[in-house]
Amino acid sequence: MTSPFQLVAKITPKPEHMQDVRQSLLDVLEPTRAEAGCLKFRLLEGRDGTCFYLDEEWASDDALAAHYAADYITPVFAKYEAWLAKPVEIHKMTALA
Repeated sequence: MTSPFQLVAKITPKPEHMQDVRQSLLDVLEPTRAEAGCLKFRLLEGRDGTCFYLDEEWASDDALAAHYAADYITPVFAKYEAWLAKPVEIHKMTALA
């Protein structure tokens, strides 16, 4: 099992799907925060209004894998194939200070 880590995901919707993506992200906030391995899950919007960021902290890689496989997440990922302008950028990081 890995130790806790930070993750930032940048999500860039196609302009015509901005509201769809926003709502899908809002819909998963509470269930995700309730997951045993989720230590932090915040949704941010870029100031230019073209993308969203997820600021996350997970207890382990296994916890993140369970999140990705959750019943309420997999349909969102499927919709992203049509809704996003480019693939989600995911950056996993370890806090230094």
